[in-house]
Amino acid sequence: MTETLAEPQAETLIVRPAREADLPAVVALLSDDDLGVEREAPADDPRYLAAFHAIEEQRGNTLYVAVTCDRATGPVVGCFQLIFMPGISWAGATRAEIENVRIARDLRGTGLGAKMIAEAVEIARSGAAAILQLTSNNARPDAHRFWQAQGFEQSHQGFKMKL
Repeated sequence: MTETLAEPQAETLIVRPAREADLPAVVALLSDDDLGVEREAPADDPRYLAAFHAIEEQRGNTLYVAVTCDRATGPVVGCFQLIFMPGISWAGATRAEIENVRIARDLRGTGLGAKMIAEAVEIARSGAAAILQLTSNNARPDAHRFWQAQGFEQSHQGFKMKL
């Protein structure tokens, strides 16, 4: 890591809805780890654009990016998707699910990821979510420590089925 802890902490973090032009940066973030490199396609794969438009069209589903500058057009250093889901349990509570969370590799451990997640929590709260939930791959113990440090509790065993 070439930057000290103090440098990124001092930067302004802006979290905003992603734009179509942000897709290559988002795909690069998703691809830049041991699991992502195996499952992501080249950034120009048309499926990403189709997915982006489907997210835009679905109410309560937003892809966000984080930039580190004083204007919202700076380089993308993080991303997450937030999905609001009305439910019946918990007396009809709305849940928010956070997915596709990444922070640039060279900025991990600097506090910017925590700032980005704090913004996600505020967005979930402002959307009247009673619960913010996520899944994290068992192969990501560092991520599990990160989530616990952000106040998340490991409360459930997750299951997935590839279709």
